[in-house]
Amino acid sequence: MSGSRLTTALQGGVFAIPDDGRIAVFRPRADMDLSALPKDRVQVIQGFRPDYDVFTAQGYDTQVAPTGEFAAALVCVPRAKAEARALVAEAAALTGGMVIVDGQKVDGVESLLKECRRTGEVGEVLSKAHGKLFRATGDYSAWAADPKGTEIAGGFVTAPGIFSADAVDEGSAALAAALPEKLPKRIADLGAGWGYLSAELQKHDGVEELHLIEAEYAALECARRNVTDPRARFHWADALHFTPEEPFDAVVTNPPFHQSRTADPALGRGFIAAAAAMLKPSGRLWLVANRHLPYEAETRARFREVQEIHSTGRFKILTAAKPVAARGVTR
Repeated sequence: MSGSRLTTALQGGVFAIPDDGRIAVFRPRADMDLSALPKDRVQVIQGFRPDYDVFTAQGYDTQVAPTGEFAAALVCVPRAKAEARALVAEAAALTGGMVIVDGQKVDGVESLLKECRRTGEVGEVLSKAHGKLFRATGDYSAWAADPKGTEIAGGFVTAPGIFSADAVDEGSAALAAALPEKLPKRIADLGAGWGYLSAELQKHDGVEELHLIEAEYAALECARRNVTDPRARFHWADALHFTPEEPFDAVVTNPPFHQSRTADPALGRGFIAAAAAMLKPSGRLWLVANRHLPYEAETRARFREVQEIHSTGRFKILTAAKPVAARGVTR
């Protein structure tokens, strides 16, 4: 997909990269082929931990933010429009105004192409594999993200592209309202995002340690600002593979169910399995999900006790206790 467009563009002369200087590649997904670019000159800019780990394992210089000077930049279009615009602005600033943009139609590349034309100049456009690749030049500084973040209702700070960046998620609010007054001592917020659930958890009696586990670096940085309680511990990690130093008493989670624009219930089921792996044998899980997501079978396979404790019509709140299996290991 993206890799084939990039290779075609370079081999076909749609654009040429400079002979010298480093190349910043913003937000490539783990399955993107960057072999058309000279690896020793590439710096991958990626804050999503699973993708960060893939490119690091492939030998790329991988960072959460660009470091140093660059002769060229490639932006791989993310799903969120605000984030895409901010990345174009950042990339153009790094290179003095020129940036290569590559993305899928389902992720909004055509809309971004129109905006780039209105704001600056666009060269030849390559359409291939349900996406587009083009070169944009100009002043895109008006699109830049506010380095201080965006403040939303409740005084929370968010950033472009992270989940529920404009307001508190309804599902998370429903889960927070359904929790008991007293919670166990050592608790984890799995997929903590910008920290709303953790900010609510810290208000409950009994909590002595609060662990925020989040794969998106930008979201976790917002969480550090939103949850300043000294009991909080922050982990930039893939929730599906995180292993705590010692098991938790409880886990709360509002698991994601999209890796693209198509719902993927397997992701939420993975969160349930991961939660079971993190808990003590006496541990408890609280989970919120859209009503249509089929999580009950996975939850019953991983826990001895499962109950739906609340419903809002759109969402269901499940609680589960006494994990029986974790990543293939019986407790």
